[in-house]
Amino acid sequence: MVVVESAGLTDVGKKRKGNEDSLLVDDNLGLYVVADGMGGHQAGEVASSLVVKTMGDYMRQFRNNADAEEPAMFDSTLSKEANRLISGIHLSNHVVHRISNSKASYKGMGSTVSAVCFTIDTIIASNVGDSPIYLIRNEAIKTLSVPHTVIAEQMALHPDGPMRFGKAFSHMLTRAMGIEKNVKPDICEVQCFKNDMLVLSSDGLSDKVSPKEILKLVKDRSPDKGCRILVDLANERGGDDNITVIVLKVKAVKYEKGRISGFISRIMGSQ
Repeated sequence: MVVVESAGLTDVGKKRKGNEDSLLVDDNLGLYVVADGMGGHQAGEVASSLVVKTMGDYMRQFRNNADAEEPAMFDSTLSKEANRLISGIHLSNHVVHRISNSKASYKGMGSTVSAVCFTIDTIIASNVGDSPIYLIRNEAIKTLSVPHTVIAEQMALHPDGPMRFGKAFSHMLTRAMGIEKNVKPDICEVQCFKNDMLVLSSDGLSDKVSPKEILKLVKDRSPDKGCRILVDLANERGGDDNITVIVLKVKAVKYEKGRISGFISRIMGSQ
């Protein structure tokens, strides 16, 4: 059983009129999601909220119904829980894509998604887009997510080659939720240990606060205080975008067959 203390905070920032970020902190499911929407006429807000709602509803069926049908597309190289998370992302993509084609003002809307869920002793992280997921362990910080941007993919292909694109391409996504009928999430599953911390955020935070700073600011604080100080710092540095962050701290890992992970949580929000 994994016992997690969690907190989430979203803020409109200093420059935007509306908040197109959405988050989900569901302790009963052990599911945590950040989605950063895009699109005019509030379409980004619609897209991100559809992503988190659809994923929560989909994953909830497995908790509430022992006979719920497992994903049709089952990858034997992944755990049962990882297959469920991937399936939830695919379903969310389908929902956003369908609704984006149902109304002219929603045309072309999309969202990133970064999601973490816990099994009895592992952490599963999956993402589409550039909203990062960080793992803090043993005084070090590591990125579990894979950024789906033009620059990141160029660097992955040619790490020692010259930069072919300017800074304007740093947030040009190569994958996003709802843009196409199908989407390809990245996913990883790692062993969970006591005192592990995870930070999920939108780029409104990651553009303003470096991973090393995130490590320093959250490792000795409670998740709720960590969320607040990170959002405040991003705003102090300009608050150019909406800012969303979830901080998770593993309090205990106790293997108990047949038990669902227990969680302690606080969720915060501000405008």
